[in-house]
Amino acid sequence: MTAYILDKTYKNINYEQNDLNHQEFENCTFKSCNFTVCNFIAVTFIDCIFTDCDFSNAMINHVAFRNANFKNCTIIAVNFAMTDKLIFEINFDNCKLDFSKFYALKMKNTTFKDCSIVAVDFMDCDLTDALFANCDLYRSEFAGAKAIRTNFYTSYNYIIDPKKTAIKKANFSLCAVHGLLAKHDIVVV
Repeated sequence: MTAYILDKTYKNINYEQNDLNHQEFENCTFKSCNFTVCNFIAVTFIDCIFTDCDFSNAMINHVAFRNANFKNCTIIAVNFAMTDKLIFEINFDNCKLDFSKFYALKMKNTTFKDCSIVAVDFMDCDLTDALFANCDLYRSEFAGAKAIRTNFYTSYNYIIDPKKTAIKKANFSLCAVHGLLAKHDIVVV
């Protein structure tokens, strides 16, 4: 049976492996919580905010994120690819997402602001109207992704192959355009 929790704030909690399973959280706030050993099963977060939390290496295969916002969080090596895809709405502000996976997710209108996004898997994602504001995208993979009206203007260190990624009306800065030409071994000065 699923427990339903509404309008609660959780602070400084180190969650154990199964502490959150079979629960639905709506309009809840999590501050300075540690989820690193969690193995989420049948967990839903609706209109929730996570601030200064650590999700590194958490197993989130059975989680629904419906308007979840992450601020100043560490989310290293997390596989989001198996989350509930029905309504997947998630945003990141000043987070470390290195080595995480978003493979084949619909991430329309997702905002990544001031994030470290090193070696992240965005393959086959729908990033239509997504915003990457001042993000480090070093070694992140976009093959098969849709980058329609996606804004990369202030981000850097990306290498995106236009032949493998559907790019249309996406925004890039002139000083970082070399990331679109890298496969051609062209030097832009």
